[in-house]
Amino acid sequence: MTIDAKRIVVLVPARNEEHSVADVVLEVSAALPGATVVVIDDGSTDRTADEARRAGAVVLSMPFNVGIGGAMQTGFIYARERGFRAAVQVDGDGQHVPSEIPRLIECLEEGADMVIGARFLGRGDYRAPLLRRLGMHLFSAALTVLTRRSFHDTTSGFRATGRRGIEFFARTYPSDYPEPEAILLLCRAGYDVREVPARIRERESGASSITFFRSIYYMIKVLLAIAMGMTRRAPVRRRGEER
Repeated sequence: MTIDAKRIVVLVPARNEEHSVADVVLEVSAALPGATVVVIDDGSTDRTADEARRAGAVVLSMPFNVGIGGAMQTGFIYARERGFRAAVQVDGDGQHVPSEIPRLIECLEEGADMVIGARFLGRGDYRAPLLRRLGMHLFSAALTVLTRRSFHDTTSGFRATGRRGIEFFARTYPSDYPEPEAILLLCRAGYDVREVPARIRERESGASSITFFRSIYYMIKVLLAIAMGMTRRAPVRRRGEER
């Protein structure tokens, strides 16, 4: 299966990223000509939406800050309703490298339902702060044990999802710090989730909102969400879903 770029949508969740979002949109468009770029403006109080439109993106504006989970589910609903066969998530802060997108799409074409651009598989020299790195290792270890599949970068927000995954996430998507739990949901429903090596850059502007104390909160909350996810009935994959 080959996915035509016109059937690919690139979803860019963004909140107060006016200094970087236009460059992200332009770089994505150059790396994947013909694809639709959609910026989900998550209640920004700056010119994020204006800058995204100026660069040629479709903008979906949330009436208030709904969080990354709500913003991404909005993007997946958009992708489902317009019949896209692949949705790629790229952050609005400029850290992800759009020229890496074809690597993710190629893995979808090989049969994966979701592909994660992993930062720790030998491409690039990204090194997170110590506490955040500890959390990443904890999440990866937990999901590797629970899903019986090997994962190295469960918090990466650089990922591509095929048609079946789009249908699934349009119906249900974790609300807060959703990346690890989204992997768990797909795996428990029997979908094929893979990783490929991907480079990452430093933020182009601003600073990460994840401080020391938020890192502790993040680790506890995500681990609890993963644990609770295992106590719930496994999500069901609908019959007849096309790949």
